Amino acid sequence: MMSDLSPSAGSVRADQLNGGCFCVGVDQTALAAALDRETGIPGFAADLAETHPWLFARSPVFLPAETLDRMMAVVAAAETAVMLPGYREAAAAWTPPLARRDPGPHGVFMGYDFHVTPSGPKLIEINTNAGGAFLNAVLARSQQICCAGVVAGVETPGPAAFQQQVGEMFRKEWRLQNGKGTPATVAILDDDPQAQPLYPEFRLAQAQLRAAGLEALVADPRDLTIVGDALMLGGVRVDIVYNRLVDFLLEQPTHGVLRQAYERGLVVVTPNPHIYSRLADKQNLTLLSDPDSLRSWGLAAEPAAVLAAAVPRTILVRPENAAELWADRRNWFFKPARGHASKAAYRGDKLTRRVWEEIKNATYVAQTYAAPGERRIPPAAEPVSLKVDVRLYTYGGRMLLAAARLYQGQTTNMRTPGGGFAPVLVLPAAGADIDECRGAVKPSPGATCHDRS
Repeated sequence: MMSDLSPSAGSVRADQLNGGCFCVGVDQTALAAALDRETGIPGFAADLAETHPWLFARSPVFLPAETLDRMMAVVAAAETAVMLPGYREAAAAWTPPLARRDPGPHGVFMGYDFHVTPSGPKLIEINTNAGGAFLNAVLARSQQICCAGVVAGVETPGPAAFQQQVGEMFRKEWRLQNGKGTPATVAILDDDPQAQPLYPEFRLAQAQLRAAGLEALVADPRDLTIVGDALMLGGVRVDIVYNRLVDFLLEQPTHGVLRQAYERGLVVVTPNPHIYSRLADKQNLTLLSDPDSLRSWGLAAEPAAVLAAAVPRTILVRPENAAELWADRRNWFFKPARGHASKAAYRGDKLTRRVWEEIKNATYVAQTYAAPGERRIPPAAEPVSLKVDVRLYTYGGRMLLAAARLYQGQTTNMRTPGGGFAPVLVLPAAGADIDECRGAVKPSPGATCHDRS
């Protein structure tokens, strides 16, 4: 495991490519064909392009192999830390009773979000209902390698292998809770799912799960009922809930049936309230960014050092520190403790007095600001720079997929022209520089790969 987190030649090379390689990195025709094929819905991709024009970026993001290794070291260190009794006792301060019991599942498609900075990757947050995994798997398979011979790439399984991987992940969740047997039906749940921005992904997930041998239904939790010892959706028994709700702790009245089924152990919910409270409640970042406490709870020196380097200092916003935080607000990023999709999250230098008063009266964390990386993309006119987040989708601490999000503004939004989900191309630890990229580029038809400006 790496402990030297200083900038490397690979990081410099990736910065050059992200700033100077403008070839189209995604074969849009292949992507559209794959989406239609893997959903089994002719015209799915065309409809998606019309309703979500900035869902997929046209340019890839370059990432050094050693940076990806460091990110995975952060994942491993975090998942070790959260199992420490001292950590769990500290997190109990904001963990409600429902979430304290661990029914066993790991939580499918965890999302670890990073900003790549000159001093190494910074873990910005952890998400349990990380959207985009199914879409990004198709995107990764459809990418056109821009710099052949220069890029190592993140190994992405083919459609059949990915379907098998997904099916086994859900079946393992069942076994972790129930010990034996096998599930038959998965319900993909969200409030009014057809109105959700990522509803197209629900349809893709449904198709992939069915291809993996599991019946899959997309539904609203209000449609659930309990009959005897079974959670039912219409006349179908639900074995597993793929939980896409942002009511992470199942507190809303409309989720009462699902909550009761979860409490009684009638269904496997993944991700569930326990996993959310253990990993994704942003108040937990105050613990993961506290190396002294982590070491006092028994975390070994190396993972403690990894987290100290990668997790920006995070503190709770309290009345006693409010004046100091306001005065120093330019150096902080403020997030609601149980927020989602970057809603109500603010850079300190963008705060108004009115919003600050709202923050002080809510449950917020303040995180030392770590600027995102940048990717220059070629629009019709002059190249523009977009901000970059890198997300690792994981299961049980193992990486399933790496993807990036390109955007403008304070937070990711999927509304930026030229932005959206982007494939991650990983540079080998030693290899070619940008000049070799210029010579080796294989752009898509009609695309050009410009020299450095």
